[in-house]
Amino acid sequence: MSRDIRRVGVVGGGRMGAGIAEVCARAGLDTVVCEVDAVAARAARDRVAASLDRAVERGKLARAAARDALDRLVFSGSLEDLADRQLVVENVDAKTEIFTALDKIVESPDAVLASNTSSLPVMRLGRATRRADRVLGLHFFNPVPVLPLVEVVTSLHTAPETVGAVEDFATRTLGKTVIRSQDRAGFVVNALLIPYLLSAVRMTESGFASAADVDTGMELGCAHPMGPLKLADLIGLDTVASIAESLYDEFKEPLYAPPPLLQRMVEAGLLGRKTGRGFHVYGQE
Repeated sequence: MSRDIRRVGVVGGGRMGAGIAEVCARAGLDTVVCEVDAVAARAARDRVAASLDRAVERGKLARAAARDALDRLVFSGSLEDLADRQLVVENVDAKTEIFTALDKIVESPDAVLASNTSSLPVMRLGRATRRADRVLGLHFFNPVPVLPLVEVVTSLHTAPETVGAVEDFATRTLGKTVIRSQDRAGFVVNALLIPYLLSAVRMTESGFASAADVDTGMELGCAHPMGPLKLADLIGLDTVASIAESLYDEFKEPLYAPPPLLQRMVEAGLLGRKTGRGFHVYGQE
């Protein structure tokens, strides 16, 4: 298969999907973002445009380069517009259904179908298609335009040439650093990170220390750029809980079980930065 991936599709234009689309467009790639309908597609475009504007304001990107990147992006409400893509990256909830649909829509048998999942087994996604050898995990980190890491996750069916093409794309085209992981819940980073975040939640839940003191302790005592509860708020407490549940389902280790406080906060809609309140309170963004 060709390693020269120039036509990319992104399914889902939320924060992660918009970030992936942005880095692809900034790398000069023909990029199509697919959302559920035209209204959501317009919202995705606005999200990317706002991110590009912030990059310009911070001196990280020239105004002309931002304009060119946005011009390379097409925002669609139909999966059919991904038919000619060489690589499609999925970022939505209905993952197996999307992969089954993409398998029928994406025309080239050499095209790669990738998921930005951080929890669902890649094997399950591959089995939803007739091209399991062309399916893998391509896990970016938020904010995608800023953080340099990508996890490439292979199932037992993923072909070596698929891995080679995607790693080449991530490193040479997008300028990311790649680490490999086996197809296990949490992959490398979340399998290490989530127990740490859950420990901080349990410490606060038990009254051992306040959320502010937990975060200050790790920031000033361990030189972490952000405390664990601030980080959980940034990721989204619903996302943290979801990843924890998938880790616990797979490994049955108590350290992966989401604490009751975390579950109640998710039920209450206190999800962190995106809702204005989690373990800390945030102004309207």
